[in-house]
Amino acid sequence: MTKPLREILQGVTYHCYTRCHGKKNLFHSSYVRKYLTDAIIMCQEKYKFELVAVEPVGNHIHLIIKTIEGRETISSIMQYIKARVAEKYNRATGETGAFWNERFGSNIIEKADNPEQYLLWLLWYIGFNPVRKNLSRDPRENYMGFINCYLVKNYEARVKITLHNYFSNLGNTFEECVKKFLFYEEAYLKRIAVYF
Repeated sequence: MTKPLREILQGVTYHCYTRCHGKKNLFHSSYVRKYLTDAIIMCQEKYKFELVAVEPVGNHIHLIIKTIEGRETISSIMQYIKARVAEKYNRATGETGAFWNERFGSNIIEKADNPEQYLLWLLWYIGFNPVRKNLSRDPRENYMGFINCYLVKNYEARVKITLHNYFSNLGNTFEECVKKFLFYEEAYLKRIAVYF
């Protein structure tokens, strides 16, 4: 059965995710995480888009990307990043097979019932993903460090992160936005506590 065509829109925010071939934990390697960092930086230099969040988690990655009207599509951006990671990995290891498992999955944030709440909760979900997999103790300690951009003014992560306007709309100052954003962390922690 063929997969449905991806909905391609401009000026919207996508949550993208993709797994390594065979669900191998290739992102446990610091070298592979660096390949991802380099690929994103290359893509940011080549294409115009906003990277809202990114985190590698063992055998997969999550990215939140906002496309720009009249610029590259989400498919072009993701294909570029995935291709560069695969090239770097295969060149370093001498491998010739596939690096990625399948085409990437994506959801458009603005199509959610409550896009603002969904995105702010999703940022913590992605941030806590490595914690749930015992790869870090706190989202603030994750490899990419994207969550710190939403908590520390002018924080510089490994790649350029653009704060989403849903975050900026939480208050009149950065500090007000952070205070309200932390409520989403608290709500997320309460929600996952139900399962443990």
